[in-house]
Amino acid sequence: MFADYTWTELGSIFAMQGFAGLILFSVFVLMALGLAIIFGQMGVINMAHGEFMILGAYVTYLCSNFFQAFLPGLFSIYFFIAMALAFVAAGALGAFVEWALIRHLYKRPLDTLLATWGLSLIMQQAYRSIFGAREVGVTLPDWLLGSIALTDIIEIPINGLFVMALTLVIAVGVYFLMFKSRMGMQTRAVVQNRVMAGAVGINTEWVDRKTYALGCGIAGIAGSAFTMIGSTGPTAGQLYIVDTFLIVVFGGAASLLGTIASSFAISQAQSTMEFFLSGSMAKVLTLLTVVGILMLRPEGLFSHKIRR
Repeated sequence: MFADYTWTELGSIFAMQGFAGLILFSVFVLMALGLAIIFGQMGVINMAHGEFMILGAYVTYLCSNFFQAFLPGLFSIYFFIAMALAFVAAGALGAFVEWALIRHLYKRPLDTLLATWGLSLIMQQAYRSIFGAREVGVTLPDWLLGSIALTDIIEIPINGLFVMALTLVIAVGVYFLMFKSRMGMQTRAVVQNRVMAGAVGINTEWVDRKTYALGCGIAGIAGSAFTMIGSTGPTAGQLYIVDTFLIVVFGGAASLLGTIASSFAISQAQSTMEFFLSGSMAKVLTLLTVVGILMLRPEGLFSHKIRR
C-alpha cells in the first residue's frame, strides 16, 4: 500500500489526515465536555445529551434564517450570537429538566439512563413536529467559507480552524470555571463529599442544577459548531452519543483532562485509519482498542478518588 506513494506524498497524506483528526478532535471535545461534567461530576447518565446538542444546532439554523431575512447587514456576525443563544437555550432547558426530572433520580444511575433515554425520544419527536423530518443546513458567513493553502496538496478549511479555536476557548473557560471559580470549588466539594458540603452551607441542589445546566449549555455550543460540518436532523444527535460516552469513559469519568486526552487519541487514530480502511472498520478497530485498554485499566486514562 505504502509502496504506491513517494515519501513527499506520504508526508502530505499524514499531514492532511492529522489535521482532519484535529478537527474531529475539536468536535469530540466540544461534545464530550458537557457530558463529562454531567456524567463525571454528577453521576447522571444523560442519554439526551445528543438532543441538547441538536437543540443548539436548530437555534443556529433559526438565527441564520432570521438574520438573512431581517438583519442582512449583521449576517457576518450572526454565528457568534447564535452560539450564545444556543448556550442559553440548551442551558435553560437543562436546568428545567434537572428540576423536573433528574433531581428525583440521583444515586439511581440506571433510572437516569432510562429517564433521559425517554427524554431523548420526546425531544426527537418535538424536533420532527416543529422542523420536519428532513435535515436542514445553515448558511455560513463568507468569512467562514474557503480554505487556506499551505502547499499545493495541503489545504486547511477555515471553518475547521474556527472550530479548533472555539474548542480551545471553551476548554480554557471550563477549566477556569471548574478549578478557579467559586462555582467550581463548590461543585468539586459536592462531588467529593455531598453530606459534608451541605453541612458547611453549600446548597447542593442548586449546585447540581447549575452543573447540569452548564453541561447542557456546552452541548448547545457543540451543536452550533456542528452545523459547520454537517446537516441537522431530529435524530442527528444519536449518531454521536456513542462516541461521546466512549470518550468520557476512556478518559476517566471525573477527569476533564482525561476527556481532552481521550478525544485526541480516538480522533487521531480514527482519522488516520479511515484513509487506509473504510470508515466503519476504522471505528470498529478504535472501539476494540479502547475496550481492550479499559479491560486493563477500568478507571480510564485519568481517574480521581471520589467519596460518596
